Amino acid sequence: MPVANPPLTVAVLGCWHVHAKDYARAAAAHPDTTLVAVHDPDPSLGRPLAQDLGVEHVDDFDALLAREDVHGVTVTTGTTAHSDVISRALAAGKHVFTEKLLAPTVGECERLVAQAADAGLALVVSLPRLHHGYTLAVRELLDSGALGTLTYGRVRLSHDGAVHGRDGGAGGWLPDRFFDPAPAVGGALTDLGCHPVYLAQLFLGADPQTVRAVYAHVTAREVEDHAVVTLGYAEGRIGVVEAGFVSDDAFTIDVHGTEGSLHYTDAGERLWRRYPDGRTEDLTVPGDAPDPFAQWVRHAAAGTQATENLARAVDLTRLVVRANHAAGTKE
Repeated sequence: MPVANPPLTVAVLGCWHVHAKDYARAAAAHPDTTLVAVHDPDPSLGRPLAQDLGVEHVDDFDALLAREDVHGVTVTTGTTAHSDVISRALAAGKHVFTEKLLAPTVGECERLVAQAADAGLALVVSLPRLHHGYTLAVRELLDSGALGTLTYGRVRLSHDGAVHGRDGGAGGWLPDRFFDPAPAVGGALTDLGCHPVYLAQLFLGADPQTVRAVYAHVTAREVEDHAVVTLGYAEGRIGVVEAGFVSDDAFTIDVHGTEGSLHYTDAGERLWRRYPDGRTEDLTVPGDAPDPFAQWVRHAAAGTQATENLARAVDLTRLVVRANHAAGTKE
């Protein structure tokens, strides 16, 4: 169901996630969208955001979905609420932009994708690092075959949100609700770890033959605060995903092949290639492609489906579920 005349009017559904404000600001800033309302069942979360952005806070969820002046919604509720909230929004004829994970299970993901397609509505999941310049450069080199047969890949992403405050003090800047398994599904791997997971899938393959996981606790939280997941592929490739809430490290990508390796760090935004003879070459990091929010706006306007985004979102949930199972069963 395309939006005939921009702007796309947008409401925020849920302020549980720390990115709720980011997506609300994106809706306020994008030239083809207008932010009109915020809803959260907990007014102490929703009303400050609404006040900050100068829009109304709507207490009644169903009343908000019934409004004809709301064309689309951003969903930043707890992960376990996604399936219900997104399904109800789609049923009300709203385009949906959602924080990852799309839903806690693959079956729920597939039902939401089918529902959006049947309704002709744009459903897009925020997988932003797929469109960053360094990812575009890595993907182009891998697609060229320049590294030969791929043998190993590692992606690490970590911050110190469980141990340090924004001002450097103790306690952590992540809200306590992020460590509650009921709304969050999991910890560091299920939240921050989604980014290295979908990048490893992009570089090495979406469906590894084996998944092994170690989840650990440095802090006294109910969910893991750092994690390592290893991926084994039938062709012999090995992938490693690392994520954590307990150290503020550089984001890094390393991909190895029989004809050299490729490396990226956000410390200095450096991308370089290593050749088999030991030579190294610094590579240019191109500009970013349009981000998922901009893609959502475009799909809503055109009445098209974000096919690749949704396929990768379902694959992401599939691998996160496998990793959580592997960590839980110690397989």
